[in-house]
Amino acid sequence: MNSLFLYLITPNLGLLRNFVKYKQFSLKTYLRTYIAYFYFHLLLFMFGIKNVILVTLITERWFWFIFKSYKSIQNNDYYKKKDKYIIKYNINYKD
Repeated sequence: MNSLFLYLITPNLGLLRNFVKYKQFSLKTYLRTYIAYFYFHLLLFMFGIKNVILVTLITERWFWFIFKSYKSIQNNDYYKKKDKYIIKYNINYKD
C-alpha cells in the first residue's frame, strides 16, 4: 500500500461525517486539510524528519485542535452556549 494513500483517509472520513451530521458538503473544509497537509509535509521534509507522512498527519490534527481551541476561547463559546447546554443536557452549574 502506498503511504500517500493515508492522506486520503482523514479528509474523506471528515467529509462523510459532515454529510451525516449536517446533511451538507463543505468543500472549503475538505480542501483546507489537503492544503495543510501540503505545507506541513513540505516543512517537515525540509527539516529532514523521518516518517514525514505520519508526522504530517499528526501535526495537522494537532494544529487544527489548537487553532479551534484558541478560536473557541477567543469567541467566548463556553459562556455563549452555556444556557443551551443547561437546557439540552439538564446540567446544573455551581456558580
